[in-house]
Formats: sequence, structure tokens, C-alpha cells
Amino acid sequence: MKRILCLVFVGLFLSCSTDRVSSNPYLQDIGFRFDLNLSLPLYSPLTNAGSAVYVENKTAGLRGIFVINTGFDTFMAWEASCPNHVPNECSTMTLKGQIVTCACEGYEYNLYTGQLMNRPEDGSRYYDLLFYRSTFNGNVVSVSN
Repeated sequence: MKRILCLVFVGLFLSCSTDRVSSNPYLQDIGFRFDLNLSLPLYSPLTNAGSAVYVENKTAGLRGIFVINTGFDTFMAWEASCPNHVPNECSTMTLKGQIVTCACEGYEYNLYTGQLMNRPEDGSRYYDLLFYRSTFNGNVVSVSN
């Protein structure tokens, strides 16, 4: 019995890897917490389902964050820098409805899913939006990583 347990633990140990296959090589993994008070005019659009805002703040994400109200007191938050290249002068995306667009290549992303909508079919690896945790309590949406 001890041999079997020993083999299982050795097998588990050897199968563990520190490589993160889905890790985006272009965007740093930074820690932050940012609160959006929906009583403030800047964030009040988030009181309506389907509405999104861009938070341009140096303490929220790398280039700011996009937050969308997906309904039923649920919010999704995403990095505002395009995930398919290193942050630069054109990588901060623009918001139009529930779609954000990268000015560098014209990539479009859906804020409900974070997916790249016009993914090129050239066999290269493309990344979807970088997701941040969000919680809703009272009248405040807290976004963190």
C-alpha cells in the first residue's frame, strides 16, 4: 500500500508544471483593487444592464479597465490594453457599445465574453481580453487582480 501511495505522489509531483500555457506574454500580471461607486455620475451608466464604461485610471489595470453590467447585478471587467501586442501608444482600446477596438490592428473584442471577434486565420496565436475579478456589493463594483 505504501508503494502505491508513493508512486501516486511521485507521479503527481512529476506531472506538475509551473508553465502557464494560457499566460499572455504581452501583458504583465499586476495586482490592484479599484472600486467604482455607481452613485457617482462617471460610473452611473453601469446601473443599466448592457452598459459599459472605460475607467482611465493609473491604479486600475495596465492602461485602465473596461467594466460592463451583464445583468442581474453581475459585472465583467477587462484590461483596456490590447492583449495581442506589447502596450504602446496605440494599444489602449476604444469603447463603442459592448465592443472595444484596438487602434493598432483594428482587432475587436466583445465585452460580454472577452473574445477577439475578428480573429485572423493565419495560424498564429491570438489572445482574448485579460479578465479581472469583479464583485458587486451595495452600490459599489470592486475590480481586482
